[in-house]
Amino acid sequence: MACRCIIVDDEPPAIKVLKKFIESVPQLEVSGTCKNAFEALNLLSKERVDLIFLDIHMPKLIGTELLRTLSHPPKVIFTTAHKDFAIEAFELDAVDYLLKPISFERFLKAVNKALQLNYSLPEPAASAVSFVYFRADRKMIKVFLKDIQYIESFKDYVVIHMEDAPELRVKITLNHVEEMLPGNQFLRIHRSYIVSVDKITAFTKTDVEIGRIELPIGKSFTNAFLKLTPNNSNLPDGVAER
Repeated sequence: MACRCIIVDDEPPAIKVLKKFIESVPQLEVSGTCKNAFEALNLLSKERVDLIFLDIHMPKLIGTELLRTLSHPPKVIFTTAHKDFAIEAFELDAVDYLLKPISFERFLKAVNKALQLNYSLPEPAASAVSFVYFRADRKMIKVFLKDIQYIESFKDYVVIHMEDAPELRVKITLNHVEEMLPGNQFLRIHRSYIVSVDKITAFTKTDVEIGRIELPIGKSFTNAFLKLTPNNSNLPDGVAER
């Protein structure tokens, strides 16, 4: 079932951008657009809505005030040109807070977060599905986290290496990928590598093995990596960083 979204914004260009972004993600569906909070309240009283892309600065009733009027609000991603409301937004349990102009990469990070929350709900149809979307080959490709072995960075793109699936090349930075992935399942071990913790078969202080694949641990990432094990004082040194 698609995640039903509405856009609430008093600026037509902003609505146009968000609508285009939403239509690029197969898991999302635009259920309506509203140019003010009162139109949104009317729509919410009639339609099932899973996610609101909500502007803050609107005439008569601002976005945060609208959210406070809802007794059982859908998930909300705030979209605004102002940084001043970030703390209040997260106090209202917003999924994310996007600053305009919104890039597609930043939008996708927020959407992935919202979809993860959606699939974690204890409903009969829900399951332990955990995934993110990547934009590649002019389409949005769903990648299940359990299939990822490691992610390798090159100049302006990354390669996602998966079990029993072809590698996926995505034009995105490794820093953005790191933000999209849950930190308890994936670990940055080098300026060029993120690994799935579950896929690690062996490691030393300086390298990680995933099956027959050996990846270096960067010096600046060593301490964070060694927190994986409570007893690492006798680890072999392995090979030097490359």
